[in-house]
Amino acid sequence: MEPFDELLRGVRADGAGVRRVELSGTRALPGMTMYAVVAGEVSVRDVTAGPGDVLVVQDSVAVHGNASVVSGTYDVLGSVARRLTGVLPDAVVAPGTDGCAEFYGSLGTDESSVVADRLLDWIMVCALREWFDREHDSGWLAALADEVAGPVLRAMHDDPARAWTLASLAREAGVARTTLAGRFCRLVGTPPLTYLTEWRMALAADLLAESPATVASVARQVGYADAFGFSAAFKRVHGVSPSECRTRCAASA
Repeated sequence: MEPFDELLRGVRADGAGVRRVELSGTRALPGMTMYAVVAGEVSVRDVTAGPGDVLVVQDSVAVHGNASVVSGTYDVLGSVARRLTGVLPDAVVAPGTDGCAEFYGSLGTDESSVVADRLLDWIMVCALREWFDREHDSGWLAALADEVAGPVLRAMHDDPARAWTLASLAREAGVARTTLAGRFCRLVGTPPLTYLTEWRMALAADLLAESPATVASVARQVGYADAFGFSAAFKRVHGVSPSECRTRCAASA
């Protein structure tokens, strides 16, 4: 699975339904919010979306406009998906194509809530995917497209439980260890093995929240033979133990 696809995994509407909104003035909503523009314009700072475009804004970012839109607000679920908010800017516009505005305008409230949610999910994912394909010139996105860092990121995401070393990761990229370390750190902002640990802990947090697997089982799934070593790494990254993480997730469910 592509790393960016994994980030989209937990971006799901849940009971929001298709909401046709007549937007006037300024509005800020909690959570990640999507506006599929039917008519008029919606703007955030220096970003503007017109008919057929999709605007996605981060948590509580104010939008301005006089427009008819189909809107949905999202909770970004899970540690893996929450990494998406670190990749995205405050506002993303995915340009529409012929017929998009008409299609958005045809969405009504007759669909069941499940069907409506999935329609919103489809629009949201298509918009973020289009933005990702278009905007990958800096940060994590640049690393994913890079000929050295990209293969290493994909290898870690494809098989996080493998006993990766800097040498084995460098072989995935076909470069020396020093070349990989310098290039990866410059593009991603952390050394390769630090990124691997953080990725494993994000996966582990989701496994603890979503499954009844024991801590030892989760540890093995993310590459730790020793549950104690896993627990220490988990607490170092998340600030709580695996058991505390599971308890908090259960309490907030």
